[in-house]
Amino acid sequence: MNPPTQNSTRVEIYDQSYQIGGDSDGDYVRRLASRVDGKMRQIARETRVVDTVRVAVLASLNLADENEALRERCERLERLLLEKSSTYHQMLERYLRVG
Repeated sequence: MNPPTQNSTRVEIYDQSYQIGGDSDGDYVRRLASRVDGKMRQIARETRVVDTVRVAVLASLNLADENEALRERCERLERLLLEKSSTYHQMLERYLRVG
């Protein structure tokens, strides 16, 4: 059995270079890093905070909030899909029994 290959992607976040290892596609890692960099710069601009660690924490909280809102929305849509699917399944069953 071959060991999993691990890619390494160099990214820059908030003027710091990072070598990110893992199995993810390099383009994907760069998109994530770009999103984090953009959020940190937005937070720094809007709050005028200069401490990098504080900027990173505020950006992380902001991104976590966005992620949680999307997760909750996805769960609501999944429940709605299950409800609709069940309703249509019942309608189809009735139709097939009558037909």
